[in-house]
Amino acid sequence: MKRIVLVDDDADFCEATGLLLESKGYEVVFAHDGKEGLKKIRAEKPDLVILDVMMPEMNGYDVCVVLKEDEELSKIPVILLTAVDQAFFRTTYTKHMGLMTEADDYVAKPVGSEELVNRVESFLNRD
Repeated sequence: MKRIVLVDDDADFCEATGLLLESKGYEVVFAHDGKEGLKKIRAEKPDLVILDVMMPEMNGYDVCVVLKEDEELSKIPVILLTAVDQAFFRTTYTKHMGLMTEADDYVAKPVGSEELVNRVESFLNRD
């Protein structure tokens, strides 16, 4: 079974997205901030990471940079999932910052369930 680590501080989003991905046969491990996410990713060695950008403790951009600089973790695909576009005037985060992280995909919230599943499967069904 393919394992996904979902890192997002929105508990409702985690629950709904976890149920969706589990219904497709994936195992989902949750973390609710960037530091916890890094710990879970290092411990679980998942097949994919879905990473929110705007989180407490450590933002998703910084987590992604750490992952991509770590030789052991750098091959794990990372989907940055964020509402940066919607919060443009209320945040210092930018889409350009996301593109500089070497993330494998960048998806704006809100994302439809079909689109998210398609993006996840495009990474996990490459064999």
